[in-house]
Amino acid sequence: MKPRFFRLSFFYWVLVPLALYGGFVAVGLPHTIWSYEFVNNGNAYDPFRPRYYTSCTFWGPFGMFTIPASNGRCGYVAFFKEGGR
Repeated sequence: MKPRFFRLSFFYWVLVPLALYGGFVAVGLPHTIWSYEFVNNGNAYDPFRPRYYTSCTFWGPFGMFTIPASNGRCGYVAFFKEGGR
């Protein structure tokens, strides 16, 4: 029986870092919601009134990013690249 010094299965682990790097290049790193602005729907504060968000600020590894809300909603996480979206 001859020894096997090269097996392709030994190098499957390389696919995971390559996939992570590809995701980083394609969409950026995750940033979490930090603050938001919304339209006041009444004079008194009522947590059960629907809010229409106007802007969302996200914080993460590349700093703070403020973007307009999408259809009056803010997500919890957004992905940004170093120069912006």
